[in-house]
Amino acid sequence: MQQAVLHHFPDAQSTYRFTHRDANVYFTRPCYEQFVAAISQFSTLSLTPDERAWLQNTCPYFKPAYLDYLSTYRFKPSQVQVTFVPRAPDSDEGRIEIEASGPWAEAIFWEVPLMATLSEINFITADKDWSDESQADLAYSKGARLLEAGCAFSDFGTRRRRSYHIQDVVVGQLVRVAKDRPGKGKLSGTSNVHLAHKYGVTPVGTIAHEWYMGIGAMHGYEHANGIALDLWEEVYPNSVLLALTDTFSTKAFFQGFAADLERARRWTGLRQDSGDPFTFAPQAKEVYERLGINYREKTIIYSDSLDVDKALALKKQCEEIGFIPAFGIGTFFTNDFRSLSSKGKEKSKALNMVIKLASINGLPCIKISDDLMKNTGDPDTVLEVKDLFGLPK
Repeated sequence: MQQAVLHHFPDAQSTYRFTHRDANVYFTRPCYEQFVAAISQFSTLSLTPDERAWLQNTCPYFKPAYLDYLSTYRFKPSQVQVTFVPRAPDSDEGRIEIEASGPWAEAIFWEVPLMATLSEINFITADKDWSDESQADLAYSKGARLLEAGCAFSDFGTRRRRSYHIQDVVVGQLVRVAKDRPGKGKLSGTSNVHLAHKYGVTPVGTIAHEWYMGIGAMHGYEHANGIALDLWEEVYPNSVLLALTDTFSTKAFFQGFAADLERARRWTGLRQDSGDPFTFAPQAKEVYERLGINYREKTIIYSDSLDVDKALALKKQCEEIGFIPAFGIGTFFTNDFRSLSSKGKEKSKALNMVIKLASINGLPCIKISDDLMKNTGDPDTVLEVKDLFGLPK
């Protein structure tokens, strides 16, 4: 993402904003204070020469100029503003507001580490009704079931992980079980580049919603999906051509996708990330058939709220239709806990949070997922885009 932003929009200015979707779940003041203190330490992070060499060998799509940029990059904590809003005047519980602003090529780096840091501090300082006992065995058993079923899957669990330690354990166990059970499924990698380096697996990822969101705001929404794909392909002409479909709804995406036959042929697959996943492959089949494209050569990556049972059911459907299925599994890997107080009968829930691109060059950014009432961003712009694509309000 960052390399593409640097290539096409080096001067764009952006704002990212945090949303905590659980209105009845509050943060504590000590959590807020530790979070602010942690942000101040981000400026000490830097890419090491060994890490740069590894990226150069492992990720040939990264240009030398971009790796040079990464080598000199430093986080700027002054770009992040955090506010504690108490639920009552004297309360030590409240909401946390987070805003990260600056050049798009810099602010884009804040989303994942801010969320991961806040989650870890919350579960250290406030919500302590859990234990990490048996997490290694749990991760191993999940990986074993997926591999035995022939699934290709990746860890997508950095943002909402319980802690760095838990994700480290999870990825380590997935690597271990993949070595123990060769020949059926495949551990494709992890989206955590640090852990990919540590365990010698492939760093993986696809386009994020923010790419389409920023381009829609700057270029208009009618052709935003197509423009986003074309600009992405200019940076990654021979790799990473997996299209995320639900930034302005999959209905709107397929309208633009079908407008360029050769582009639809070149892109190797699609990513499903919201709505009913079991309606997605039939829809995609119809689109490819209408275009005269052999959909049996295309991949669908599922990445929305997956667990093993859902992944196996989607794999069965996908293969019956003829697509190549793959899975990006996040919270189920890195934040799957039971509460101690219930003696394991109830879940210890992960934080239901997002950080999304709020504006680009002063223009509001929006997202309309396939859960069509679950919208992000300026309400007036959301309504305008829904009118444009004929979506329910």
